Amino acid sequence: MTDIDPRALRNAFGSFMTGVTVVTALRPDGTPVGFTANSFTSVSLDPPLVLVCPGKFLSSYDTFVGCTHFAVSVLAEGQEPISNTFASFKGDRFARVPHHLDLNGVPLIDGACAQFSCTTKETVAAGDHTVLLGHVDAFTHSGGAGLGYVGGQYFSLGLERAAFDETQGTAICGAIIEDGDNVLLVKTPQGLRPPQCTHSDRGRLINDLRDTLAQKGITATLGQAYSVFEGTKSRKHHTYFLATGALDTPSDDIIAVPVSALAEQTYTTPAIERMMTRFALESLTRDFALYLGDTETGAIHGHTERT
Repeated sequence: MTDIDPRALRNAFGSFMTGVTVVTALRPDGTPVGFTANSFTSVSLDPPLVLVCPGKFLSSYDTFVGCTHFAVSVLAEGQEPISNTFASFKGDRFARVPHHLDLNGVPLIDGACAQFSCTTKETVAAGDHTVLLGHVDAFTHSGGAGLGYVGGQYFSLGLERAAFDETQGTAICGAIIEDGDNVLLVKTPQGLRPPQCTHSDRGRLINDLRDTLAQKGITATLGQAYSVFEGTKSRKHHTYFLATGALDTPSDDIIAVPVSALAEQTYTTPAIERMMTRFALESLTRDFALYLGDTETGAIHGHTERT
């Protein structure tokens, strides 16, 4: 049997996109405990069953394995800080997060897009985790968008889709393409910028971007949306994606800039400069987040602090 690299396997598992939940229970003395989990699965409608998989590394592991009731709160977009609290904060997590008690006295997270109150039906030891199977006694569902998680990063599908909701006006679509330790950038008289295309039909943006990259001799795989903003003066809509790729055909206007040197370059606009400087900083931790706003102000969504 071939030896399996645990880190490589973890990365492979991490390519499966999931939601993010907070699982809660009570110690025998009534003290609430909770942890962040993406190992949550619906099992059955009749009877209504769900499962979660607490890891043996949890300080609350014995509580979850022995609990008679537990609850699952499916976090909504924008609740990354709550996920981070239950993933890594060592103090009183519940003092930092708004919550209320369910019919079994177990905490549920306020604002979660779905909440499930469960009675433990069965536990099954499974390697370094335990499968905790629960019968759903009650649930709520707000209908909002859930917070996503893939490859060690949060993503907000609803926010990314919103970038394409507006169908009017000129839109620019580009990609920050990593080629090893470098980023592929286009040289212009005004400075550097990522490869991009301009189109008035937003439904064609992704295909046009792929065509543009191919024309420039770049093979690339597009990833998550990284920066979505409106030009305060130009009124043009900008969307830039993360990508990995390579320059297959040498080009006079495409250069490979080391990630470590991105902050030192001259860019076409201040907005592009800020985006590339942020990318260089986040590359140090591989903790990439989505920027939404305009060229002057906006907000960062999706930073992770997981253990």
